[in-house]
Amino acid sequence: MQEILTARGFASLGNETRLAIFRLLVRAGEDGTTTGQIGASLGIPLSTLAHHLEILAQAGLVRQRKSGRQVINSANYPALQQLIDYLMSNCCEGLAENDPDEARPADTITERAGA
Repeated sequence: MQEILTARGFASLGNETRLAIFRLLVRAGEDGTTTGQIGASLGIPLSTLAHHLEILAQAGLVRQRKSGRQVINSANYPALQQLIDYLMSNCCEGLAENDPDEARPADTITERAGA
C-alpha cells in the first residue's frame, strides 16, 4: 500500500505545472497561500489550477482548508519527507557507506518549513 501512495506522489509531481505549484507551496511555508494567489503568481487559469490542486491533494502532497470564502493551500511537509525518505532508503541505499555526507540531507524538509 505504501508503494502505491509513494508512486501516486511521484506521479503527481511528474507534471510541469503541478511541480511549479508544489514548489510555490513549499516556499510559501506552513501558512500556505490562496488558490487565487497561486493562479496569479503562475499565470494559471483557476479552472486548470483547481484540477492540478485536486491531483496534488489526492496524492496527499497538498492540504486545503477553507478560510471564509477562500481556499488556503499548503504543502504537506510530512508527505514530502516520506517521498524523500523513500528515495533515500530504496534508491540511495549503500551510498552512506561511501560518503555519509552525500547520502543524507543536511536537514529535513519539516525543519526547513519552520525556518
